[in-house]
Amino acid sequence: MFQAFLIKYGEIGVKGKNRYVFENALVDRMKEVLAETDGTFHIIREQGRIYVEAEGSFDYDETIEALKRVFGIVGICPVVLTEDHGFEALSETVLDYMQKMYGDKTMTFKVMTRRVNKRFPMESMEVNAELGGRILDQFPNMKVDVHHPDVILHVELRHNIGIYSEVIPGPGGMPLGTNGRSMLLLSGGIDSPVAGYMVAKRGVYIDAVYFHAPPYTSERAKQKVVDLARLVSRYTGPIRLHVINFTDIQMYIYEKCPHDELTIIMRRYMMRIAQKLAIDTGCLALITGESIGQVASQTVQSLAATNDVCTLPVFRPLIAFDKEDIVTISKKINTYETSILPYEDCCTTFVAKHPVTKPRVDLIRKSEILLQEEIDQMMERAFATEEIIEIK
Repeated sequence: MFQAFLIKYGEIGVKGKNRYVFENALVDRMKEVLAETDGTFHIIREQGRIYVEAEGSFDYDETIEALKRVFGIVGICPVVLTEDHGFEALSETVLDYMQKMYGDKTMTFKVMTRRVNKRFPMESMEVNAELGGRILDQFPNMKVDVHHPDVILHVELRHNIGIYSEVIPGPGGMPLGTNGRSMLLLSGGIDSPVAGYMVAKRGVYIDAVYFHAPPYTSERAKQKVVDLARLVSRYTGPIRLHVINFTDIQMYIYEKCPHDELTIIMRRYMMRIAQKLAIDTGCLALITGESIGQVASQTVQSLAATNDVCTLPVFRPLIAFDKEDIVTISKKINTYETSILPYEDCCTTFVAKHPVTKPRVDLIRKSEILLQEEIDQMMERAFATEEIIEIK
């Protein structure tokens, strides 16, 4: 019976004079995801409300799933829209709605009317009382509970009338494109896809860089990262994935530097490369999936040593998360099963047996002096041979 959806948003509603910018971005993203579904849709904006109206037949479940991937939406309400033909016609529509939605179910309910159309002849409280009475007469198994009802029946009196009782949660956040673009350091693990998702949820477009180390990492490891990027892109929109050959740089660091410092120094060069890519592509920050204390390279001292080479902001949305929290989100966005496939990336291939957990930045810089003869040329070759994969 549903041919329309009322879209509820959260933070956008408090944006004042700039609110239209965020609404436009939200509508644009909704159009993108709905274009991939089975159906023809029209998006209508009306006095602080956004409606999605279907033209003809469409796939209801597919449409809901698409809208649930749009950042900025906090609620998706399947709504019956009807023209205003007076209270009697409204009453018949409401009773028909309750029959189709709940039938003879034993439950409590409450009617909440919002009277935006002041020409409607009855006040909101009158509509609530009259509709509630007719529902009680029609459905003897239902009772009114104004404090803790099982169902809240919403009636919106505008130039048309909207009736709904179900609010399907959306992802929340801010619409994509309202907060610039950032570069995600994407590995094949659980954490970095979740980090990209969380920053994108704040309205940030995502590009990504993956450090590939053949023959020590396989083509299947690279394909795993491509697959993860594709899963994340269902929420973030298209992602440009930069694949950097990191083998020569890793081997050179391995040969020249103290082994307990390998992880930190490799990480510093990854950040240098990611930052250059970010600047060249108009990204305003870097994103990593680091969490304090999760591994040796993620102690506070290690993170400080990594940050030492960056001038761009580094976003770490998982910084205080437990692994269980991260896994929960990865399952929610369907990246977990791909992340645990047994194809190792370069971060896990060259791991020191006893990595330093409290590195001193002055000593790390001193060790990097040993690399200066050739490392710059290796980095230039890495940039020159990068592969760019457009993920849609």
